[in-house]
Amino acid sequence: MATVTRFENRKDPIIPARRFAARLARAMLLWCGLAGIGMAIGITGYATTEGMSFVDAFVNAAMILSGMGPVTELKTVGGKVFAGFYALFSGLFVVVATSIILAPVLHRVLHSFHVDEGRRND
Repeated sequence: MATVTRFENRKDPIIPARRFAARLARAMLLWCGLAGIGMAIGITGYATTEGMSFVDAFVNAAMILSGMGPVTELKTVGGKVFAGFYALFSGLFVVVATSIILAPVLHRVLHSFHVDEGRRND
C-alpha cells in the first residue's frame, strides 16, 4: 500500500511520472485535510471566544493561518489568548504543510542524483 511517507530506497529506480503525480496528489490531499482541520479550529475558536459570525471567524482564521494577521480587532481576553495560541499553532502548521508538499519533490530530485551516481560507480 502506497503512502505519502513511503519512498523508494536509493538503490531503487526512480518511479514513473504517473506514480510521482499520484504521490504528490496524496500529499496535497493530506495538506488540504490538515488545512481544513486548522480552519475548523480557528473558526470555532473565534466564534466561541469573540462571538463572531461564521464569515468573520472564517476570514480571521484564514488570515492567521496564512500568516497575514487578524482582520478584526479582538475585544475579549479569551479571544486574545485564543488568537495568541492559534497564531503559534499556525506558524507550526505552515512548517508542517510546507514539508508535506516539498518532501516528494525533494526526494525525487535527490533520488535522481543517487541513481546517476550509482550508474557511474557500477
